Amino acid sequence: MHLTELERSLLAFERHWWRYGASRADAARRRFGLSGSDHGRIVSDLIDREEALAHDPVLVRRLRRMRATRRIQRSERRVA
Repeated sequence: MHLTELERSLLAFERHWWRYGASRADAARRRFGLSGSDHGRIVSDLIDREEALAHDPVLVRRLRRMRATRRIQRSERRVA
């Protein structure tokens, strides 16, 4: 299975979203018409796919690490 044009565009956006001069959620809304939560969910699902890893391994690994760090921080806050 190959990445769609939208999926490739989402990965490119994740690489350079700050260039849009807005928060990630606002930039995703303007660029793709997605809410912040929809954008986050789609990207999270996307970076779990091997096709995404093959397309841009450095970016996908970085996004996976960032997601894992956020999960750990959330779980630590619940314990505290």
